[in-house]
Amino acid sequence: MRFVNLRLAAASLAAITTIAGLACATAIAADATAVQAPPPKPYTIPANVPPYVRTAVQSADRTAAMTARDADRKPAEVLALSGVKPGDRVLEFAAFGQYFTTLVSSVVGEKGIVYMLDLPYTEARSGVASREFVAKHANSRYQVADYNTAELPQNLDVVLNVLYYHDLPLNRIDTAALNAKILKSLKPGGIFFIVDHNAAPGSGMRDTEKLHRIDPAVIKQEVLASGFELVEESKLLANPDDDHTWMVFSPGKRGSTDQSVFKFRKPLK
Repeated sequence: MRFVNLRLAAASLAAITTIAGLACATAIAADATAVQAPPPKPYTIPANVPPYVRTAVQSADRTAAMTARDADRKPAEVLALSGVKPGDRVLEFAAFGQYFTTLVSSVVGEKGIVYMLDLPYTEARSGVASREFVAKHANSRYQVADYNTAELPQNLDVVLNVLYYHDLPLNRIDTAALNAKILKSLKPGGIFFIVDHNAAPGSGMRDTEKLHRIDPAVIKQEVLASGFELVEESKLLANPDDDHTWMVFSPGKRGSTDQSVFKFRKPLK
């Protein structure tokens, strides 16, 4: 029996040694993976953007997670194209994460204001962070509401919908009614600025639920039908290597979709 016990002890010791070795190897592999993680792609702010845009993009208020996405999202160029400027009143739909909210808050400054309007389902994941943002930025407001029934702030200079227009029908939002409310909320000459992931041309909304993409022709048709004028349809965020067949959150591809950028305007009369 004593001999058997010694053998069991030896086996146990060997097993412990093996497990410890595996754990050590796993830790080393994890460290190696962390060390080998590629650095963020470099991003250079164009020389011709307004000074207040440059200041916003370079602000220490922005987190490392935000700036790591700049090469793909081109924040300086997008902000400059949107026309957001100091003193503006801006409404941002789906502001959770505050990537653009942080930039816009900096640009509009003390005399401006940025309203964040999110759907109720986002509360669980972003409500706390959004209220913390408001506590730190006196020129911001945050509201959670159903877009179908929400009353929008009025006398706005710019309304932003970045990467979320395709989500409106997925959340049973009446886009025609919402676009009409946006038109009413803007000053004459005010801007409705939209960025979204492109689906295959001619596909309409066929792939919206599966891939979170939308045919840009749908956006253009719906917004123009509500009374807006098209100022510019930009290829600023175009990616010809995107074949429009993969889901926008696909690992290793997120942030590299082919995107359309629309600048619509409320008629002056």
